[in-house]
Amino acid sequence: MDDGPLWWPVQRLVDSYRRGSVSPVEVAELALKRIDQVDPALHAFVLATPELALRQAAEAEAAYRNGYAGPLTGVPVSIKDAFHIEGHVTTLGSLAHADNVARHDSGAVRRLRRAGAVIVGKTNVPEFCQSATTDNLLGPDTANPFDPDRTAGGSSGGAAAAVASGTCTVGLGSDGGGSIRIPASFCGLVGLKPTYGAVDDAGGFRAFSPFISVGPLARCVADAHCLLSVLSGESVRSADTPPSLSPRRVAWCAKPEGRPIDADVGDLAAAAVKQLAACGHDVTPVELDLAGWEEIFGPLVLAEEGERRGHLLGGPHELTWYHRRSLMAAEQLDPAVLTRARSDLDGYRERVDSYFSDYDVIATPATATTAFRLGHRPEIIAGERVARLWGAFPFAVPFNVSGHPAVVLPAGFVDGLPAAVQLVGRYGSDNELLSLAEQLETELDVRPFTRLPNHWSPV
Repeated sequence: MDDGPLWWPVQRLVDSYRRGSVSPVEVAELALKRIDQVDPALHAFVLATPELALRQAAEAEAAYRNGYAGPLTGVPVSIKDAFHIEGHVTTLGSLAHADNVARHDSGAVRRLRRAGAVIVGKTNVPEFCQSATTDNLLGPDTANPFDPDRTAGGSSGGAAAAVASGTCTVGLGSDGGGSIRIPASFCGLVGLKPTYGAVDDAGGFRAFSPFISVGPLARCVADAHCLLSVLSGESVRSADTPPSLSPRRVAWCAKPEGRPIDADVGDLAAAAVKQLAACGHDVTPVELDLAGWEEIFGPLVLAEEGERRGHLLGGPHELTWYHRRSLMAAEQLDPAVLTRARSDLDGYRERVDSYFSDYDVIATPATATTAFRLGHRPEIIAGERVARLWGAFPFAVPFNVSGHPAVVLPAGFVDGLPAAVQLVGRYGSDNELLSLAEQLETELDVRPFTRLPNHWSPV
């Protein structure tokens, strides 16, 4: 959307700063005003950071005047409340941390500061990021900008709602079990889970440690690529440089593990993959053996939660029902089950990685449904009963367990709600994967933010 600088991509915004046609302070003030306007209904933010944002924006103006601006100088960025910002509370979505002021930035935040980002606030998360919807005891659930009666997903749901509603240009998220890609799919965004270990968050919150990646939520692939470059310490590719792509071998898996999927959601993903074939890529329908991730993921996540936060059971702070249940399950975890999960992890990664001997990219639907109503996870999908935990979003976690990079991008709409396709690449191919996603984005020409309800209009 071209209605105002909060909706411009990073490159256009930075170019405007360099020309002096708009100022970082003006944009920061717009972002803070926008948060005041939309957040009472969306609950995307735990807190806004106006003093920090305006100070950084003033520093950004000086940087442009003096010729030392970085790749994100003056760009409004939101920070998921699983990352530390020095001098600000990191709640982790929990009453137990509601007053915990961070004494230092975590690693990802330090990189964003060095790149000149303007931090406008911290975005909401489920308690200790332990849910794929963003609800906790600190306040109301985070809602979806396309329909505030529906979920934004999780655990980076606040980050997704913030970017999708135009309060910031890009958002910092993390993905331990689909936590970037699920809300990106539900909110019409591009969301990237980088290769496991590609981005370090030194000194940050620890959960999902064998599986988690720090990554971007953005309104276009180029912005996601820019934020990844900053987070990973690589040079930023110019938006004026078109991606160079030779034909790729794409494995199209329409229903991983035979899981049920809403027909319209699956059709949109399939149509997106047909566009890859139209671009000259070799697309082959396949059935991939991705089973076994639940038996690895569940025990390892529970064991870490029990070790790091088991002391909260019986403590003075009320816990969400889902985190209490996780900690109780951790207490009862069979050591043999945990041992088996640890020993099976390498084998699972080798099995999934073996598919990249025959293919360059795996394509799947991003989720099994569009965003559902707040507090109402679907129990039946496409006429089949599904588990409450993963039924609506079973296609993301296998690639957390395998560690491969994965990106989702909008494929279209079902009844006014975004749906997405997921592309997965071999280890370390994050830049190539994003180039392919950018090519597909151009072909699909899906513009989610022209479809926002009128009351979220940027004008």
